[in-house]
Amino acid sequence: MKKHFDMKEFLLKYPFTKEIIEESNITQENLKEIYEDYISCVTSYENQANFIANILRSSENVHSVKSRLKEPDRLIEKVIRKTKDRRQKYGSDFNFTVNNYKDEINDLIGIRVLHIFKDQWRDIHEFITNTWNVIEITANVRDGDNTEAFHELNIEVQERVSGYRSVHYLVEFYPTNERVIAEIQVRTIFEEGYGEIDHSLRYSHHEIPEILKSNLMLFNRLVGSADEMASLINNLGKEWTAKELDYKETIEAQKREIEILRNKI
Repeated sequence: MKKHFDMKEFLLKYPFTKEIIEESNITQENLKEIYEDYISCVTSYENQANFIANILRSSENVHSVKSRLKEPDRLIEKVIRKTKDRRQKYGSDFNFTVNNYKDEINDLIGIRVLHIFKDQWRDIHEFITNTWNVIEITANVRDGDNTEAFHELNIEVQERVSGYRSVHYLVEFYPTNERVIAEIQVRTIFEEGYGEIDHSLRYSHHEIPEILKSNLMLFNRLVGSADEMASLINNLGKEWTAKELDYKETIEAQKREIEILRNKI
């Protein structure tokens, strides 16, 4: 991880930002200060990410947990890209600085929580909301998905044209006197597979070719069906196990009654 910001190298990696920098009058010095300040926090953020991940692993419905920190160059790219949006929100004088970027960029620490069955989400949701102060929740869904569970809990629902599904939580905590915000993403293992493929395509193509887009949406429907099928199998398995136990208990009770009658005879 580079300790110093190299503007020429950055522009080679993200050439589209050059126009935004000029239009928004963003100074190289400002970007350099943010970059180097973030680098100085990386070790602390890594410890905090691992701490959050380990807490989440203690939830019985969690299959696996992954953590990551935002890449420094990706942070600078986002700072540049989000400047216009923040000026619309706060006024034309707004600029990202070392004093405000940690409050405005909320995914410096990212945690991904995977579960197997869709209905496990609610227990994980309760675990997160009971453990941290949650300042925002967004359910990303595909058009046509059942969103009843989210509406019941007053969770904001955002339809994604890409078909991306995941529930995102922004949580805040104070490991020191300074507030830290982390983003926790919760999704099924099937949604994770789709999300990773979708992400890699969107970052390797400026515009996704139509043939890839149509096949990606077909894959998305298959993933949705796989989730439903997994939940159905899980529920049928629970019902079968319950009936099997009930049957065995009935047989054992009958055996005991027969034995009592034999003894009486």
